[in-house]
Amino acid sequence: MSLLIVSLDNTIVNVALPSLGHDLHAPVSGLQWTVDAYTLTLASLLMLAGSTADRVGRRRTFQTGLVIFTAGSLLCSLAPSLGWLVAARIVQAVGGSMLNPVAMSIITNTFTDRRERAQAIGVWGGVVGVSMALGPVVGGLLTDAVNWRAIFWINVPIGLLALFLTWRFVPESKAPSARRIDPVGQVLVIVLLGTLTYGIIEGRAAGPAVSAVCFVVAAAALAALVVFELRRPEPLIDMRFFRSAPFSGAAVMAVSGFAGLGAFLFLNTLYLQSHRGLSALAAGLCTLPVAATTTIVGPLSGRLVGTRGPRVPLIVAGVCLAAAGALLSQVTLTTPLPLLLGIYLVFGIGFGMLNPPITNTAVSGMPLAQAGVAAAVASTSRQVGQSLGVAIAGSMASSAAAYRVNALYGLIVLVVALLTTGRWARATAERTAARLAESPQVTLSRG
Repeated sequence: MSLLIVSLDNTIVNVALPSLGHDLHAPVSGLQWTVDAYTLTLASLLMLAGSTADRVGRRRTFQTGLVIFTAGSLLCSLAPSLGWLVAARIVQAVGGSMLNPVAMSIITNTFTDRRERAQAIGVWGGVVGVSMALGPVVGGLLTDAVNWRAIFWINVPIGLLALFLTWRFVPESKAPSARRIDPVGQVLVIVLLGTLTYGIIEGRAAGPAVSAVCFVVAAAALAALVVFELRRPEPLIDMRFFRSAPFSGAAVMAVSGFAGLGAFLFLNTLYLQSHRGLSALAAGLCTLPVAATTTIVGPLSGRLVGTRGPRVPLIVAGVCLAAAGALLSQVTLTTPLPLLLGIYLVFGIGFGMLNPPITNTAVSGMPLAQAGVAAAVASTSRQVGQSLGVAIAGSMASSAAAYRVNALYGLIVLVVALLTTGRWARATAERTAARLAESPQVTLSRG
């Protein structure tokens, strides 16, 4: 249920953006912040939430997250202006950061039998496809029937029910030895992501000088983060992981692939409603090919990873995402709807093929003790990518140019997949795993 409301929120909001923008008199940059305030905060706090849950208790952290997320959703529905809505979205994301990574830890600790755990994780993963399918349709239906505020109401009863069920059924658990919180690393991550996104979104309006300052600060924060984390005995992000080519490749592919998804959802909504004049519900129904193919292709990709490794599905993903971006850059107001839906199918195949092997590639060769945090970094990379995708797409001069950038994201996935799934890459993963196993550095929490 927590995954449902958090994943639903990623897709349901996009459909309501034109209505929201009209009601609150928001420019395109305001619509970008409506999405990115949520995803950026989520990306910044995922690692912190995992370590906090291990220290103070997973059920307690999870319940706190449900309360904050539900309250944030209610505040979003009551927002009188764009500024208040963005602030409420940040509150939502603070709560959301305590849900998905902590819920996975709860599942792992509750289902000790490997078969039962696999089934539970399978159900958990299936909710992503359901939320992708339901989000645009439910969002369009609520927006047309009531208004954009209704898309946030749906989280309130689900959040309250999940809170009750957690109190009733979920046992409390903690890590035997939780790592310390890394406040300096956490602040540097927030500064890095915040200044980078602000420079992209507000660059055209604020001027090149402001953008340049933002990018310099972001670069300085990144350099400081790397230096500080390498010296810290209990880092927020263990930089040694990036010596593994599959791990580094998974992070790059997650950022690129989800940047493509974020840009696609943002641009597609504005194109269908603002330019082609479709209703919110009709626009939501048009995205069903993406949701359906992602739901169907995802398990197929998982089986391919299990039988033939991640290389084949990642190559297919890169080719399809690049092709979809190139085709969408040629779309006009007179493009026949069946042809447009066919391109959406290609995009859905690419995205469905991409998601399963990312986590597998990230944890490939990692010691079991570090597999959880490796997967958490991959999850953070997804949120970072989606934030940057929306920021870059909205800052482009035209949607055609933005979709050409989407094609570039697909090419990056393709090239990185070829480079990081071969024999050399596996050797770097093995060497990294050996160093991590020998190192006395504290084990990181499973996010």
